Amino acid sequence: MGSELMNYLPVLGLIGLVVMIAKAVWVNKQDAGDANMKELAGYIADGASAFLRAEWKVLGIFAAIAALVLGWSGTLVEHSDWVIAVAFLIGAFFSAFAGWIGMNIATKANVRTTQAARTSLKKGLQVSFNGGTVMGLGVAGLAVLGLSSLFIVFYHMYVKGAPANGEEMMTALEVLAGFSLGAESIALFARVGGGIYTKAADVGADLV
Repeated sequence: MGSELMNYLPVLGLIGLVVMIAKAVWVNKQDAGDANMKELAGYIADGASAFLRAEWKVLGIFAAIAALVLGWSGTLVEHSDWVIAVAFLIGAFFSAFAGWIGMNIATKANVRTTQAARTSLKKGLQVSFNGGTVMGLGVAGLAVLGLSSLFIVFYHMYVKGAPANGEEMMTALEVLAGFSLGAESIALFARVGGGIYTKAADVGADLV
C-alpha cells in the first residue's frame, strides 16, 4: 500500500507548479505602468537575463565536472552507484530552472507592484505577495516533483522486491542524495554570484 501511495507524490509537485503558473499569469496581467516604467523594467529584465546566461555557462562547466567526479566515486563507495551523477545533474537543472523562474517573475512583479502601490497599498501588497508566491511555489513544486519522481525510479531500480530497511534502500537513498547536492550547489553559487551582481548594480547606481 505504501509503495503504491508514493506513486502519487509527484502529483503534489505538479499541483504546486500549476498554482504557480496561475499566480504568474495573474501577475503578468497587472498594469505595468507608463512607457517610462516599462522601458526601465525592460532594461532591468535584459540585464538580469544576461547575468543568468553568463552565470549558467560557468555553473554548467562546474556541474559537468562535479557530476563526473561523483559518478566515478559512486563506483568506488559502498551503497552508491554511478547514477548519482545523473541525479546530481537533474538537481542542478531544477535549481537553475527555479532561479530563472524567480528572476523572471521578480523583474515583472517589481514594476507592477510600483504601479499598483500608486493606487493603494493593499493592491501593491497583493501584487508583491503573489509575485513572491510564484517563486515559493516554484521551488517547492520542483523539489517535490524532482525528489519524489527520482525516488520512485530508484526504488524500482534498487529496492523493489527487497526489504525496505535493507542495503538496497541505503543505495537508493545514497543515489537520491545526489539530487539535493546538485540543487544546493547551484543555489549556493547562484546566491553568491547574484549578490555580487546586485552589489555591482548598487555601486553603478551610486556613481550615476
